[in-house]
Amino acid sequence: MANQSSPYPILCASFNQDNSGFAISTKDGFKIIDSNTGRLCYDRAVGAFIIVEMLYSSSLLAIVGAGEQPSLSPRRLCFFNTTTGAPLREMNFLTSILAVRLNRKRLVVVLQEKTYIYDSNSLSMLDTIDTVPNLKDAHRSPLAAIALSSNGKYIATASEQGTIIRIHLVSEATKSYSFRRGTCSSTIFSLSFAPSLQLPDILVATSSSGSVHIFSLGFETNQRTKKSGSFLGSILPYSVNDALDPAHHHVLHNAVSAGVRSYAVVRKVDNVADSSSSEIASCRAIISLIAYNGYFQEYAFTLNSQNESTWSLEREFNLVAVISGNAETS
Repeated sequence: MANQSSPYPILCASFNQDNSGFAISTKDGFKIIDSNTGRLCYDRAVGAFIIVEMLYSSSLLAIVGAGEQPSLSPRRLCFFNTTTGAPLREMNFLTSILAVRLNRKRLVVVLQEKTYIYDSNSLSMLDTIDTVPNLKDAHRSPLAAIALSSNGKYIATASEQGTIIRIHLVSEATKSYSFRRGTCSSTIFSLSFAPSLQLPDILVATSSSGSVHIFSLGFETNQRTKKSGSFLGSILPYSVNDALDPAHHHVLHNAVSAGVRSYAVVRKVDNVADSSSSEIASCRAIISLIAYNGYFQEYAFTLNSQNESTWSLEREFNLVAVISGNAETS
């Protein structure tokens, strides 16, 4: 989530693997904040960074400088220990680092034309993948965003126009869903699946229009049965029909100002069962959003089996105020 030319106070933002905490970077340094309380956990004022990635809630960070100082080169990946306040190891590359992802087993470093895969413990190289020039991800086609579900079942992609969101079933390498975000072009800033391994599966997206989009997959079977009785539903394939039918698309308009970069994740999903049966009656998802103009928002999104949805703003605070120790939550 790097943005070197941002006119806003936040240069990059990323949640950790279980969304319990997040990191942000400003022109002065980087900060670690608790997602549940908004508490500032760590603050390091050493210059601008374009990548700050956490490893769960451990003391290990993977950081990449913005290049404003010789010691903070965008070609250098540094593993930083927040407990000691010192770097553990550095890795240098021939070109600028565009993205870093890590877990307890693997480290992935993305450059413009090459992707490196390492063992996280030994940092030994496991594989390299050559890619064509692409400033936003490691895919061979012109995509603006890509996301993999936590269980590895689905992969979601968004085109540069941002009008269609496609979800593919990884095991069969087939397209399972196509959702229309809108008719006008809009840059997709982020895509993120819900962490739950149970239905309903949902995908959240943010765009340059300032809206937050939820695409629901969990009640798809019931809705396809209903659509099959319609004229269009009987003659159009599901992949086309889904793109035309807005039943699974839920929008929160004007969550942030248009054009402001934002990043949203689904932190939690709870299923509510019908008291008279074992079927899921509704689900409640907690959506956390970071706007690069300096604000954190958290929404409760509720969806029932009739595809009726509601949004409720639960929390909002100024990240700049958190940095100065004067946060006020509304």
